[in-house]
Amino acid sequence: MELQLQSFNSPLSFQRNMQHLSIHTLSNWRRFFKSGPCIGVTRNTYFKNLVLKRRISISSSYNVNKEPLVPSDLQLASTKVIYSVAPAVGHNQESHPESNLRVPAIASALEQMKLTPKAMGKASDQGLILIEGSGPTYATSSTFQDSLIAAGAGLAVVDSVVAASRYSAEPPVGFALIRPPGHHAIPKGPMGFCVFGNIAIAARYAQRVHGLKRVFIIDFDVHHGNGTHDAFYEDPDIFFLSTHQDGSYPGTGKINEVGRGQGEGASLNLPLPGGSGDFAMRTVFDEVIVPCVQNFKPDIILVSAGYDGHVLDPLASLQFTTGTYYMLAASIKQLAKEVCGGRCVFFLEGGYNLKSLSYSVADSFRAFLGEASLASEFDNPAILYEEPSTRIKEAIRKVKAIHSL
Repeated sequence: MELQLQSFNSPLSFQRNMQHLSIHTLSNWRRFFKSGPCIGVTRNTYFKNLVLKRRISISSSYNVNKEPLVPSDLQLASTKVIYSVAPAVGHNQESHPESNLRVPAIASALEQMKLTPKAMGKASDQGLILIEGSGPTYATSSTFQDSLIAAGAGLAVVDSVVAASRYSAEPPVGFALIRPPGHHAIPKGPMGFCVFGNIAIAARYAQRVHGLKRVFIIDFDVHHGNGTHDAFYEDPDIFFLSTHQDGSYPGTGKINEVGRGQGEGASLNLPLPGGSGDFAMRTVFDEVIVPCVQNFKPDIILVSAGYDGHVLDPLASLQFTTGTYYMLAASIKQLAKEVCGGRCVFFLEGGYNLKSLSYSVADSFRAFLGEASLASEFDNPAILYEEPSTRIKEAIRKVKAIHSL
């Protein structure tokens, strides 16, 4: 286990490590399936033929009468959301915020709200076998394999979204409901609850397997995605944009970190002051994210979707609401439609209050499906306080000046 978890240790560049791990992950991941890709698509009729041993159950739905084993590209093109579910039930530590309850809570909420068919079955908890890693990161006897599965499940969604985009100008949005999360993982190994860089692997995979040269990564997790940031800091073809709480873990992502060498200008970091909320993110989206994406002209948008900026989340002090995440999901979907043929895949990162996490992901699904938000049924405006608008505006003004927006 220890050697496997440290498989990034090598004198090679991180980019070459990512390429190697992408190929290794995909080949290993495919062996675990009885058949077909790790996907589910909403909604209408569905089937549950693809089961990954004890760790994943798959459901799919689309507008056809028959139920073939694997949906065709044309069937995928007629859907609105494609999702994968990788709960990593064996990767768990008692009382740890990044627990094996996170993905099941999301899947349960989606099912109860009738946004998807049954997304996953019951999986047995294998218990904590081994604890090791970096800082708050832990590992169990199944962590390495669970992490391969999570990365592979993300690649499966990328495959499906790209395939659907060949037949539809409005392909489904993809969402990899996977854990462990990935945006803190570094070449030396696990960090910050993360084991493999799921979205970094997917970015390289999109380039090298699907020929999508220019990739735009949006990271709205409350913590800076240092692993993704470092992976592509010198790469002109992958733009990394992060909004995160100023001064939060891991202390990286300064506003003047813009890339290096050929990658200069392809990294944008916007630390937001504590207390930032819906006003901040709406302004950031309109004045920073949209012009950046439009200027870069990506072939696909990948999103590190962290829901730990929610006002109820215990690990930070931003004031995002369920409505904030609905806005982000709807706006990113529309932006992808305008600039890259609708190709867009979300990857689950943080989010540690199970209720706010599950409700916020469910409202993101509503945005993808074109349904009205139900955030008002969950959000409580009484707990919000005035945002530090002066500091927010100053941060936005500064980042716009640095990047000539």
